[in-house]
Amino acid sequence: MRRLVLTAISLIACALANAQGVSIPQLDRAAGKRVSFHYEYNHSKDGGAFSKVTEGDVLVEDNAYRLDGLGLTIVCDGTTRWTYDPSAGEVVIESAEQDNILTNPALLISSYRSYGSALQVKGGSKDSLDVIYKVDDDVNARFVLKGIIYMEPQGKSDFTFDVKSLPENSVITDLR
Repeated sequence: MRRLVLTAISLIACALANAQGVSIPQLDRAAGKRVSFHYEYNHSKDGGAFSKVTEGDVLVEDNAYRLDGLGLTIVCDGTTRWTYDPSAGEVVIESAEQDNILTNPALLISSYRSYGSALQVKGGSKDSLDVIYKVDDDVNARFVLKGIIYMEPQGKSDFTFDVKSLPENSVITDLR
């Protein structure tokens, strides 16, 4: 399940990053801000109908983020990433790869223009965005961001995970 969430994050980040030369006002406005939104990720193979893969809520500031989706909470301060599965009572701690758009959705805010031109904006408003990303010849990914809220930066205190607050029998796997 953790891999599915990370894959969805990666695809969201890739889709939004692959808009070279395209200006997306919702993302341009996000630069230097704290941003929150609800996302839905769908995909289509061979031109078929889009099927829903996952959805969740994201909070981003600078290179830090918090994602809640598929029963997991992923928190990253830009250096360390914690993936918490409360149903399993487990948290995995990893080094964050700040320069990789595939593993850090915060980079979509600052880097969406620098990747390519496989992104098509289908619609949007001041607080929503609907885009389709052509992954390859057979696969399209659709990302719908809703309820986009832009706030002033508040620091990274919301982007750390206190493993000491977990129940005693929790499994903590530190891969750093």
